[in-house]
Amino acid sequence: MQASAQKKEPFRNSKLPVETRVKDLLSRLRLEEKAGLLGYNSKPVSSLAIPAYNWWNEGLHGVARAGKATVFPQAIALAATFNDSLIKAVGDVISTEARAKYNEAIKRNSRTQYMGLTFWSPNINIFRDPRWGRGQETYGEDPFLTAKIGSAFVQGMQGNDPHYLKAAACAKHFAVHSGPEATRHSFNAIVDEKDLRETYLYAFHKLVDAKVEAVMCAYNRLNGQPCCTNENLLHTILRQEWKFQGHILSDCWALDDIFKGHKTMTDPVATTAAAIKAGLNLDCSDLLQRTVLKAVQQGLLTEADVDNALLPTLRTQMKLGMYDAPSDVPFSKLNEADVHTTGNVQLARKAAQQSMVLLKNDNNILPIDKNRYKSLMVIGPNAASIPALVANYHGLSGDMVTFVEGITEAAGAGLGVQYDQGSDYTDTVHFGGIWAASTADLTIAVIGLTPLLEGEEGDAFLSASGGDKTSLDLPAPHLKLLQKLKANNKPTVVVVNAGSDVDIRSIEPYADAIILAWYPGEQGGNALADLLFGKISPSGRLPVTFYSSLSDLPAYDNYAMKGRTYRYYDGKVQYPFGFGLSYTTFAYAWKKKPAENPKAGDTLHFSVEVKNTGKMKGDEVVQVYVQYPSIERMPLKELKAFRRVTVEKNGSRLVSMAIPVSELQKWDLEQNRWRSYPGMYKLLVGPNSAEAKLTAPFRLEP
Repeated sequence: MQASAQKKEPFRNSKLPVETRVKDLLSRLRLEEKAGLLGYNSKPVSSLAIPAYNWWNEGLHGVARAGKATVFPQAIALAATFNDSLIKAVGDVISTEARAKYNEAIKRNSRTQYMGLTFWSPNINIFRDPRWGRGQETYGEDPFLTAKIGSAFVQGMQGNDPHYLKAAACAKHFAVHSGPEATRHSFNAIVDEKDLRETYLYAFHKLVDAKVEAVMCAYNRLNGQPCCTNENLLHTILRQEWKFQGHILSDCWALDDIFKGHKTMTDPVATTAAAIKAGLNLDCSDLLQRTVLKAVQQGLLTEADVDNALLPTLRTQMKLGMYDAPSDVPFSKLNEADVHTTGNVQLARKAAQQSMVLLKNDNNILPIDKNRYKSLMVIGPNAASIPALVANYHGLSGDMVTFVEGITEAAGAGLGVQYDQGSDYTDTVHFGGIWAASTADLTIAVIGLTPLLEGEEGDAFLSASGGDKTSLDLPAPHLKLLQKLKANNKPTVVVVNAGSDVDIRSIEPYADAIILAWYPGEQGGNALADLLFGKISPSGRLPVTFYSSLSDLPAYDNYAMKGRTYRYYDGKVQYPFGFGLSYTTFAYAWKKKPAENPKAGDTLHFSVEVKNTGKMKGDEVVQVYVQYPSIERMPLKELKAFRRVTVEKNGSRLVSMAIPVSELQKWDLEQNRWRSYPGMYKLLVGPNSAEAKLTAPFRLEP
């Protein structure tokens, strides 16, 4: 496109308004050419010197599937940081590297998949059930946390230039999509309007408010209607109610599902017409490209319908600067030197540090005192595993630091370190490294899942259930390995990889300390070593509830929120939402309580002093929950504010926060609208959802 920028067509004039340019371009396209632009693999328009463009790119936790890039922790781990400013910085790095890689590809006249500027991330579906293999791609079970982290990611990705998008982000999968993976191409999710609005759509609305450029419709049906032909979702809610201005695309081959899996339509042409009329703009397949002309010929669509479908994607390309001279676009000078820089790698390490969750630390065995221990044994099937670092939808770098590498480097030359794989994922008979561990002063065992055992349909090819989990169990050989290590009667630190809730209780008898490392990205080994040796204090927090058993939950295919997540489940759990231990301790005190009688249009302002009462500098994640009046179907409590603060030893920090009272509105099923409910509320301030250090009641008047 830049090569022909000298042409003077109005659509190439960067000084004109975007809408003027888009309409000019539309007027120059023949219907056949318009059809060629409706698929993710957009066809070139030779008459206008417009090259082909592949819309499909992934950037869930770094530029994915496109070679060299900085690999950040998996999305669920990013959520565990409870640090939206950090996630914005991560998004900014991803888009910088994306622009640099795009510029380098264009120099080579390469327009291949995964090298474009339109990213189908983030995944902001609610992780409502730990069985869902793709839950690792989300920001957890809470709508508010998902909205905050997701909005920060989008803002980092898209940048703040007044004229150009740095990259285009996409909120997916719209809507009510969280498994089962095995039946996702025919599944019908049933929810009422209350759960739909309060839980499943909340984050999508917030990301639309944050100006996300694209929304991807999901594979499943919602209350009988396929999401990608669902006029209520795509037109009434997204376009009319929320005023969404970007483009809507289908999940990949989701349109085929409509007549093959859901069978709500009988043929491809009718499906194409229904999708375009519902509001779809771009197809992740070639169905629209192949059939839209037939739909027009059969009178199911008009050329004006095709224009309306195409306009938003052309607008996105204009905002990305694809029709402008490089000198006009501020990101055109980014190049290979901007990819995987020292600063980017440091940010990946910081993100991994802040994501890891300390779940157990008996007798303060951690941090490891190098003066106390003369030799270490690093053992376990994930200790040297690349998959356990990179998760799914990942990029690559030449600087992956496995756990054993990070520990060895941090231990230094004077501390003995040995390594053995110890076990695999299936063999419960054969084990290695047990005797070697008996000779070491302390063992670090790295076990758990990998993205090959939990993930998307097809990608998690070692999963017995098509990507989803059927239990919370850790692999049986890993438990056997820990049992054998326990017999050595040596202290053991267990590091667990997972993208979800797993049965931590099963390993507690064999572990003096437990760290949940998630899938921590390329710097996972260094970040883990930073925690183990006390360079930093652990500060990650769980963005999901760790249930005691799947039997505590409703059926997996039940999408009603009753009995799910910390918002609606009040039974015993392994660890509550928001939980995470530290090497230091913190005390809370009110500085300013919220008003006791706020009105519907008010904002609750309050401040808390957080004092470090422990032995080292550390980060505390202050979490604020609201407890609602005892009204049917009210949540038990809900996260409505959070702040991560670094507090020096013996120091304190003043944390000021605000919650608009409008955030406490709930959906009224009878009136079919949001409204405030009068009654007694309570503000709960503490380190997790189950522990309130401070409380403040307030009454919301009618």
